[in-house]
Amino acid sequence: MYTIRRAEPADRNRIMELLEQVNRIHYEGRPDLFRPGTKYSEEELALLMGMEDRPIFVYAEEGQVLGYAFCILQQPNSRLMTDIRTLYIDDLCVDERCRGKHIGRRLYEYVKEYARAIGCYNLTLNVWALNGPAMAFYEKCGLVPQKVGMETIL
Repeated sequence: MYTIRRAEPADRNRIMELLEQVNRIHYEGRPDLFRPGTKYSEEELALLMGMEDRPIFVYAEEGQVLGYAFCILQQPNSRLMTDIRTLYIDDLCVDERCRGKHIGRRLYEYVKEYARAIGCYNLTLNVWALNGPAMAFYEKCGLVPQKVGMETIL
């Protein structure tokens, strides 16, 4: 049996391990851009856990956190863009040993329903082109490109 819930202080060590797994994918794919380590420090993670507009959800089985979704509630303040609420998925990770078991899909669907329940217009995220499996996963979830970032290395 599994549960998806808001992250709690007791989850911090496990979330830090998963953050390391995510960054390893990015670092190995683009060492010119990424450093080894994690996106957030333990102190930053503790602060994020207390922020209502930055919910962190965890997927747990038998008390073990196997995945997470870091989210950010956004509302543009622009003369050119409409005034919509967006839930942005800042980071979504499933333990590398548990991939292929639909954990990511369950987390994504949970976050999507949460966004709908709080009145969001859309759900967005960014994915690095180097991460083909993640891109394929998000496409299977029904996401489509909203904008494309491009680069040339000088």
